[in-house]
Amino acid sequence: RVNGKQKDKVLQVFDLKLDPTSHRISIEDKPVEMGPTEFRLLKFFLLSQEKVFSRDHIQDAVWGGNVYLEERTIDVHIRRLRKALSSVQNTAIDYTKLIQTVRGAG
Repeated sequence: RVNGKQKDKVLQVFDLKLDPTSHRISIEDKPVEMGPTEFRLLKFFLLSQEKVFSRDHIQDAVWGGNVYLEERTIDVHIRRLRKALSSVQNTAIDYTKLIQTVRGAG
């Protein structure tokens, strides 16, 4: 379990910042717009860096355990997340590469 202080802490990787309290995301201090599901996905990935997750694990963590999703729903939201991360132009880092798909694993 994540304690209250850690839960509300701004998450940062390079110049990508996610503020869970204000629900704001920025890259190099430029705002990044995304939907609430993509926000929850990004937060999950930032809290669980360097790990591979199955679709089932992502579904449970982001949507909750008692939700039925179509087979490719998670793929669609990850694609939207990557698109949002690529919306800030001329960044030093390609932030879309922080989220990788591992065939056969996650």
